[in-house]
Amino acid sequence: MAEAAAAAPEIRPLVPYLTLGETREQDYLNGSKCGNCGTMYVGPRLFCPKCSSDGPFESVRLSDHGEVYVYSVIHQATPYVKAPYIAAIVDLPEGVAVNTNIEGVEPDPKNIPFGMKVKMFTEKVSEDREGNSYIAYKFKPA
Repeated sequence: MAEAAAAAPEIRPLVPYLTLGETREQDYLNGSKCGNCGTMYVGPRLFCPKCSSDGPFESVRLSDHGEVYVYSVIHQATPYVKAPYIAAIVDLPEGVAVNTNIEGVEPDPKNIPFGMKVKMFTEKVSEDREGNSYIAYKFKPA
């Protein structure tokens, strides 16, 4: 019996609202805009909790820059995650917020002012047994 050919490894987004481009510089976050009330959301939507509409929803490319709304310095993490690191909520100009990690700054509160301008970037964060790469988004000081 002939074995099936192994599928070529893929590059996959870690979250469904990260759209991958041909290069990491072309990656972006996507959102949805309710066609009934105009409310913006991160990622795809089937229902608008604000106006109780089931759409239609327009797909929107979200900005790659924002401001730190709130953060926490995490000092204890799982064995495969280097601590300390900065977990944050970043407000985007479209009126939505994303959970993210902030890199490129020492994880000390004196270095992270609220409202700090940040810019999104993506990078490979893991690989599975089949060789598929997983890409995550993060932010760094702008």
